[in-house]
Amino acid sequence: MVPELSILASYMSGEFENKQQAMAEPAWYVHLRLWQVPVPLFTEDSVTFFLEQANTINLDQPYRQRILRLYSSQDPDFPIQGQYYQFKDPVRVAGAGEKRELLESLTPESIVALPGCLLNISYRQTALDQYEFSATQPPECQCSFAYGEKTVYVALGFEVNPTELKTYDRGIDPVTGSATWGAIMGPYCYTKLNQF
Repeated sequence: MVPELSILASYMSGEFENKQQAMAEPAWYVHLRLWQVPVPLFTEDSVTFFLEQANTINLDQPYRQRILRLYSSQDPDFPIQGQYYQFKDPVRVAGAGEKRELLESLTPESIVALPGCLLNISYRQTALDQYEFSATQPPECQCSFAYGEKTVYVALGFEVNPTELKTYDRGIDPVTGSATWGAIMGPYCYTKLNQF
């Protein structure tokens, strides 16, 4: 693994919220809590996280349970890549951001890779032992997954540094290509509440 992968992992790991942004622009940004919990999957070559979020008004109703696997790549432009997975039974892990014991029996057989839900991750050093990471979808990839009876299309991306996480995830209308939810007016800007 490239050494920067462990730095990225430390930046990504934790409990986050976008309170400042939601208070400044409540018409555009919901006040969210985001959990990114390290899990012992694919440990031979990766750093893997359980991701979940919730509206702070309804913290007992978390959603978007998924797994993000970060690993070294052979691409010199994008030395780190990411792959998203969904749960075969997301209800079983709902709330695991706060109740991490729900993740103790997690196995590779309980998740499935989401086709096209890939990230190319680049970085630059900004100071001694400090970096900025930027994750974007490869242009040829189209991320989609089943949600109930529908197929949902998503554009993915994030930027992270020691003090802030910005997420660019947004739903995409497959007919018009326009954004329908998420970071429509710009990224969600999170600060870290707790380090995991």
